[in-house]
Amino acid sequence: MLGAIGLSPAESRLYVTLVENPRSSAAELATHCGVSTPLAARTLAAFARRGLASRLPGRQARYVAVTPDIAIRPLLARREEELQQVRTAVHELTTSFHLASRYATHPAEQVEVVMGSDNIISRAYALQDSAQSMFRNIDKPPYVMRGHAGNVERERRMLRSGIDYRSVYDLESLAVPGKLRLVQESMAHGEKARVVSGAAAKMWIADDALALIPIRNGAYSIDAAFILHRSALLDALIALFELEWRRGFPLRSAPRGLDPAPDESTRELLELLAGGLTDEAIARALGLGLRTVQRRIQAVMQDLNAITRFQAGLAARERGWI
Repeated sequence: MLGAIGLSPAESRLYVTLVENPRSSAAELATHCGVSTPLAARTLAAFARRGLASRLPGRQARYVAVTPDIAIRPLLARREEELQQVRTAVHELTTSFHLASRYATHPAEQVEVVMGSDNIISRAYALQDSAQSMFRNIDKPPYVMRGHAGNVERERRMLRSGIDYRSVYDLESLAVPGKLRLVQESMAHGEKARVVSGAAAKMWIADDALALIPIRNGAYSIDAAFILHRSALLDALIALFELEWRRGFPLRSAPRGLDPAPDESTRELLELLAGGLTDEAIARALGLGLRTVQRRIQAVMQDLNAITRFQAGLAARERGWI
């Protein structure tokens, strides 16, 4: 997912197309990608400045992509370093807070600890109700709330009142039965949603004033939660959310009902693709040649307008194909 290294969807499409079509001109890439030639030309020039592509000698400007593992790895490393810096800051600020909180008396300088499922749910709803202009959410299992009905209606009310509601969903959360459909319905009401693999932390943030972070004791249960007031620690958590948001892949508001269902062989291919199997493993599972499998994967990714396997699997789930 090239958005994670700072490329827009159009830039990602142009770069992938350039990798597959070396020695291309701006006009040729524009035709392949369905964008204007000036946009393709500007993007190619930017690629050259950023070390993603090289311009070939000659009167007509033609470009070749720099080897992706050489060109992209430094960009990815910078993004990972940014995320690690925020995580380190959270840890250091938490340590500093516990040292300083022994002498703090003002509630805005304290972290509250809420114990028990019912109390956590009550404070979570109160935090949502306190939002005046913005609500940010990173959603990942496990869940302390039993069912979604109460929270769904509360979110609808917030959206009707004009609150900017943004959610980052961990890929694991969308595997919960019915969750993807519920998210798409919320998006139809105005929620902005993105999905990531391996979300950094589960959290709710109301405006820039208050946050709730569940505390998990063990693999499958949530026993307590931190309530964070305005502080440097809350600022760090907001920065962490924004990093996760930028690397997230946007979800569509609803599946396209007119998309024809794939045949059984294509559905099987998509299931193996979504399962993370390599081309070689898929070829063995289907009893097909490697080149045949690669051609079929390329075709289905084009049908789904996906640049990566991750996007293809997500788009297939959105359409109800797998």
